[in-house]
Amino acid sequence: MPHGSDHNAEIARNGIVLLGQVGSGLHGVTTGSDDRDEMGVCIEPPTMTIPVTQQSVALFEQYVFRTQAEGVRSGAGDLDLTVYSLRKWSALAAQGNPTVLLLAFIPEAEIVVQTDVGRDIQAHPERWLSREVALRFGGYLVSQRDQLLGVKSKKHTNRPELVDKHGFDTKFAYHMVRLGLQGVELLTTGRITLPIPEPDRTWLQELRRGEHAKDEALDRAADLLDQLNRLADSADLPPEPDRVAIHRWLADTYLSWWEQHGLIGGRHG
Repeated sequence: MPHGSDHNAEIARNGIVLLGQVGSGLHGVTTGSDDRDEMGVCIEPPTMTIPVTQQSVALFEQYVFRTQAEGVRSGAGDLDLTVYSLRKWSALAAQGNPTVLLLAFIPEAEIVVQTDVGRDIQAHPERWLSREVALRFGGYLVSQRDQLLGVKSKKHTNRPELVDKHGFDTKFAYHMVRLGLQGVELLTTGRITLPIPEPDRTWLQELRRGEHAKDEALDRAADLLDQLNRLADSADLPPEPDRVAIHRWLADTYLSWWEQHGLIGGRHG
C-alpha cells in the first residue's frame, strides 16, 4: 500500500491485517480500462480507539488514498484504496454492506496482505451475516438502477461516453445486476464466489460492452430484487447479527493484537 506521510496512512500501514482487490478485476468483469480498487482492514493503536482524555479526539476510522485528486475520475492504472479500522469494517459488515463483505471472500490470488486476523475474518464470514443482508444488497441494487434511469445522479460517477456509445450507462447496469446475483448467492449459500462464476460472468461482461439491452438488464435486476425481498424472510440466516458475539470477538482480537505488538501490557488474572 502507498507509503504516505499522513498519520492515518501510518496507522493503516502498521496495523494492516487484511488487504486485497475489490474492483472489477476481483469479479472477473473488466474492460481493460478499469482502475484498481483495493480494500483493507487494520487494527489501530489503543490511543486511536479509546478516548483517553475528556478532550475531543479524532479516533481512527479509515484511511483513503486515490491516485487521482478528489472529484477526478480514476482510469486505467490508477489506484483507489480504502483501509478501515477493524471496528468500522465490522460494523459495516454486520449491516450487510455489499462492498465491505467482499473482503471476507477474496480468493488467495487477489490478497495483498493477510495476517492471522485476516485469516480469521475469511474463515468465519457467518459471524457478520444475517437476513439484513437482503435489504442492504437490495438497497444498493435500487441505487444503481435509479442512477441508470437518471432518477438520481452523482457527478463523479457520470459516464457520458458510455451513454453516447450504448444509449445507457452500462457500468450502472452491470453493478445493478451483479449486486443482485451476489446478494442472492450470499443469502442462499452463505458465501460469495469470486470471481463471478459462469455463465453470469460472461453475461455481465457482455452487458458492460453494451451487448444486452437496458430493458434486459432491468428485467433481470427486477427478478433478482424480487428474490432478495423473499429471502429477507426465508433465508437460512439469523434475522439479525449477534452483535454481542461480534463485540466480544472484537475486544479479544484488539487486545491480543495490542499485546503481541507491545502496545499494551499483558492481561492479568
